[in-house]
Amino acid sequence: MDLRTTVTGLELSNPLLLASGILDETGASMARAVREGVGAVVTKSMGPAPRPGHPNPTVVEVGGGLLNAMGLPGPGVAHFREEIDPALAAGATVVGSVFGGDAQEYARLAADMEALGVHAVELNVSCPHAKGYGSELGSDPAVLHGVVAAVKDAVKVPVWTKLTPNTNDVTALGLAAQDAGTDALVATNTLKAIAIEPDVRMPVLGNKVGGLSGKALKPVALRAVWDLHQKVDVPVVASGGIYDARDVLEYAMAGATAFQVGTALMHRGWDVFTDIQEGLTAWMETERVGNLSEITGAAHHGPGRGGRVGTAG
Repeated sequence: MDLRTTVTGLELSNPLLLASGILDETGASMARAVREGVGAVVTKSMGPAPRPGHPNPTVVEVGGGLLNAMGLPGPGVAHFREEIDPALAAGATVVGSVFGGDAQEYARLAADMEALGVHAVELNVSCPHAKGYGSELGSDPAVLHGVVAAVKDAVKVPVWTKLTPNTNDVTALGLAAQDAGTDALVATNTLKAIAIEPDVRMPVLGNKVGGLSGKALKPVALRAVWDLHQKVDVPVVASGGIYDARDVLEYAMAGATAFQVGTALMHRGWDVFTDIQEGLTAWMETERVGNLSEITGAAHHGPGRGGRVGTAG
């Protein structure tokens, strides 16, 4: 059984990626991810300048996942080389995530990230809790098209566009990004959400509103992957509530070719990556599937069609 995967020309030992924003702030943690078996790491999203982020509390556990409103804290791209270099030295395939305020800023930041040696850039055009950034830009197909087009003109490495689930038509966003030249789509970022503490009669998060990740996000992100697979031609990378091998299989059969793991790492620890790979290998042996590419989009064909896996799950 072969878990090797190629996405936008990047040859990965397996299709599991460390998602942006989860233990990817430092070179040491990204190098640790490599040792724990990831196929690639996506860095924390970096902007044009140092940013403190939102006031505490910034994370709260809720039923089915986590709410976070970190506020995109970080040192800025210019100060991130000291973290990228150890990750590259450890043999990581690194996807550098960036956020900006307009198309020109995204283009500059992507070029700066490329100069640090990353293998691809991921455009965070979908953060639900940072005013002036993220989903405020990525929810408009025309604006998104401009951002992606500007970045494609500025860099030579593959460009991945991370879409928001906070929209009534994710395919319109995917098609706009594809038309502008994106090499892959990532579906999805977190859902805009809130938690309230009745005893103090206030929202829990310092920013009041945050982004929901984890198991509760999975059906929404899975639907986004499903819809995108029917409309776009570029690869779709799944992100949202991936905890075990069966989650990966669902996303693969919906149409995804690679899979980002984030919140599960907080709940299950570093073993989540090897556990998922072992589960996938066991299932593939039972179902006589040589590579996950054989089942990409299989659920769209219906039972008994698209190969041996038509009735699995």
